[in-house]
Amino acid sequence: MSKRPGEDAGGPGPKRPTPGQDMMDSEPILPEEYEDPDDEDVFLNDVLDQKARMLSGCRPSSFEPRRPRPAAVAPSPTRASDRPSRVARATASFPPQVIVADAEREHWKRKPAPELNVEKDNIVFQQLDIDYIIGEPHAMLGPQRKAMGAAAMLRIFGVTAGGNSVCVHVHGFEPYFYAKVPESFRDDQCEGFRKNLNDLMQQQQRGGNNGGNGTFISAVSVVRDKQSLMYYQEGRTAMFVKITTTLPNMVATARGILEKQGLLVPGLHGSALTFMTFESNVLYTLRFMVDRGIVGGNWLELPPGGYHLRAKKSSMCQYECDVAFDAVISHAPEGQFSKLAPFRILSVDIECAGRRGHFPDAEHDPVIQIATMVTCQGDDKPIIKAIWTLDTCAPIVGADVLSFTDERELLRSWGKFLRSTDPDLLIGYNIVNFDFPYLINRAATLGVEDFPYWGRMIGSKLRMKDTTFSSKAYGTRDSKEITIEGRVQFDLLQAVQRDHKLSSYSLNAVSAHFLGEQKEDVHHSAISELQAGTSETRRRLAVYCLKDAYLPQRLLDKLMYMYNYIEMARVTGVPLSFLLSRGQSIKVLSQILRKARQRGLLVPHMPKKGASDQQEGGVAYEGATVLDAKAGYYELPIATLDFASLYPSIMMAHNLCYCTLVPQNMVSRMNPEDVSKSPTGDVFVKSNKTKGILPEILEELLSARKRAKADLKKAQDPLEKAVLDGRQLALKVSANSVYGFTGARR
Repeated sequence: MSKRPGEDAGGPGPKRPTPGQDMMDSEPILPEEYEDPDDEDVFLNDVLDQKARMLSGCRPSSFEPRRPRPAAVAPSPTRASDRPSRVARATASFPPQVIVADAEREHWKRKPAPELNVEKDNIVFQQLDIDYIIGEPHAMLGPQRKAMGAAAMLRIFGVTAGGNSVCVHVHGFEPYFYAKVPESFRDDQCEGFRKNLNDLMQQQQRGGNNGGNGTFISAVSVVRDKQSLMYYQEGRTAMFVKITTTLPNMVATARGILEKQGLLVPGLHGSALTFMTFESNVLYTLRFMVDRGIVGGNWLELPPGGYHLRAKKSSMCQYECDVAFDAVISHAPEGQFSKLAPFRILSVDIECAGRRGHFPDAEHDPVIQIATMVTCQGDDKPIIKAIWTLDTCAPIVGADVLSFTDERELLRSWGKFLRSTDPDLLIGYNIVNFDFPYLINRAATLGVEDFPYWGRMIGSKLRMKDTTFSSKAYGTRDSKEITIEGRVQFDLLQAVQRDHKLSSYSLNAVSAHFLGEQKEDVHHSAISELQAGTSETRRRLAVYCLKDAYLPQRLLDKLMYMYNYIEMARVTGVPLSFLLSRGQSIKVLSQILRKARQRGLLVPHMPKKGASDQQEGGVAYEGATVLDAKAGYYELPIATLDFASLYPSIMMAHNLCYCTLVPQNMVSRMNPEDVSKSPTGDVFVKSNKTKGILPEILEELLSARKRAKADLKKAQDPLEKAVLDGRQLALKVSANSVYGFTGARR
């Protein structure tokens, strides 16, 4: 197949980010909750629908290979044939020209989950993904909350140490933020504040909670033991109100009213006042994780008697339960809880028969092969190695070969395979911008309605949209955003582009650079010719496709991406999915929020500044001055010196932080021995007065890195070494990111 978009050396060209785009304000699209159909086999009705379409004479595939005799599934020579399942028996009467393969083989599924006694057994699992949906409040929240209308419910997906999948529905965590109020504000004014703000939100008809009793703001309470993160406060606390909303997307609406429109509070002032808000741009999922001490990729525990198993599941996970948010126990990633669960990783690659002189187009060109490998984290070899082919294919040693004469059935079978194997991670090379969109669009073109159900929630389709990723560290690129509920996507092309500077990012070049091996020798121009040939030529193409699915898994292991990225998620405290889809700012903000919470500080919402703000007196920050070396021949050895963690060291040495910056009107009152002045004229208090949050974060990161490197030298177990090496690298990158965060335009 021809080179895919995005695999070139330079990658996509620069593009301006969307005006007004605020990464911190964006919330995911909110799907609705679904019920589990009564049928034991959720997808058996798909087979019956398929039979009906066949009998009604549906339009054949746009790709018309010559009509060979029906080919049977070629099982791996190393495995005994499996007993046909109920789905296979139900399709036995299909016309002979359609080959229907059972994609729900027993050896492809996870091993059965042990039964649990909710009163005696706990559930301990490593969480890999977290999101939320909007639905009816759970009964455990009581009638008062039900009367307010819809509520947000968090969903945590993970894997137990035994390899069983888990879906936890977390209830009762309400979104909130803070606003600074005058010192004259009284407790009895909270209800007037709440009612007037609620009325303004109702007038705007925003928030989407019209199904309840008109409640948008559920509570307002006075907070007296907090202070702002911004500027040195001399230990003085200020007056704030904590504003709790009924839904996460109402936070942005309420913030806009308070900061721009203003609010009239009875007894406080004769006219409407605007209020500065704090922590009003924190994502709902991150807010929950910060408050509960949960970091990305760590182990969680549901104690005995603290959860309810669902008798009627809404997901395909083996364990599905409901729990109150304050019953979830978070374990620090240390000791036994530093290891990784045996989660399932599915690697995929597709081949298409493009028209001569044209790059494959999903509206016209068929998917002729889909190669898939499934590996358990920590294993050296795949547990499943399978290839779906259009038309016959000769057997391949060690692989399951599934052949079809109808492209619709090929796609339908692979979709069922994905659901039955229940992977935790979906990986590949350029899957986000090529393989996945092509499969999705091709299935839509052919009318395969049951194909786009890749997520773990029953009846929930995946969602795909165009997006632009923009970051100072990683540049700007166009991409696809594909939401697959409960499964993490990890595109090796994006990861390699982020972490390594190479002359070419094609799979062939990257594999040669890191693995010392390359793809199978099949030129893209020969793909259609091999497909139109015999079962042996299609076997050669299948081997090529399987190799392209295996190389991303090899790269994942060789570059220790799972260890490095999960350790990065643990260090920075963000979900694993944030590491590829977002920039550095969210990681630093997560650390600041956690440290500020410990110190009783609140992070202010700072409106984003653009180029116009800099023209009106603002100054764009610059990096360090780099002096060019004097090239030449020197007889005497030249000693070179390098700072250890230059920028973090400067910030720690001079106690540079938001909370140590002295306001200009206070500088004259400060003791000169207690402050230090920067070259730009800004004044910061020294650490003997108060320790800055940023220096404290940096000291902890660098100290933890030293400990990790020391433990790495002592470690003997290869698995432990990989974890420790990933941890020290994550700590180094996180420390360097703190400096860049301070220059963000917000």
